[in-house]
Amino acid sequence: MAQNIHPTACIAENVKLGEDVTIGPFAVIESDVEIGARCQIGPHAVVQRYVKMGEGNIVHPHAVLGGLPQDLGFNAETVTWLEIGNGNQFREGFTAHRATKENGATRIGSGCYFMNNSHVAHDCSIGDNTIFANNVAIGGHVEIGRKVFMGGGVVVHQFCRVGSYAIVQGTTGLNMDVIPFMLIGGRPAKHYRLNTIGLRRAGITGERYKVLETAFRRLRTKKSLDDLEKTDELKELKEWLAVKSKRGLHGFVDLSD
Repeated sequence: MAQNIHPTACIAENVKLGEDVTIGPFAVIESDVEIGARCQIGPHAVVQRYVKMGEGNIVHPHAVLGGLPQDLGFNAETVTWLEIGNGNQFREGFTAHRATKENGATRIGSGCYFMNNSHVAHDCSIGDNTIFANNVAIGGHVEIGRKVFMGGGVVVHQFCRVGSYAIVQGTTGLNMDVIPFMLIGGRPAKHYRLNTIGLRRAGITGERYKVLETAFRRLRTKKSLDDLEKTDELKELKEWLAVKSKRGLHGFVDLSD
């Protein structure tokens, strides 16, 4: 099992390391941790207890994974987890906390990019290929879909949901849910229009895009979506809307060009 572990790294006995793992100077890996093949743990990075990560993750210097939840009622002896997929990057100063309920997990998908000093709180769920820019902070129990872009300094209240393919303007504060496929920003935050660029990059164009465009015009006027062409995106939108929100939805502005 080829590994490159710096002699100053501190690694507990009960740690499982995959092949070709690199661990830099003064990094700390606590017990009950699993690190998949080809992961890179940078200098002074800390992977705390009860973290499971897949393959090919890069943890930059001074990132901390698996910290105790910032919940005054949490018992530090409770076994909870931070579960991470494959191919993520965690830049300098990133933090993610494990869950609060026995055997529960904070979950981060695959292919995500978390920039400097961003934060994922306890019991959150982050979808694949999502990006957090610098200083993004999300509260506990927040759900972020896949291929979401969170601009710099975005703050999200606990129990909010941000739907897939959404883009959130930098420095926006979210205290309600963000509908999938949308661009949102402002103070107070409002859904402005479809995330046109992000959808185009994802190949959601032509008739598929037009169906979404019609759907959001109807949502704004509280009309039914039932007779629209049943694309994968419309199905996802309707399923997302069918889930009872704990925070409500941010308001619309006029979606017309």
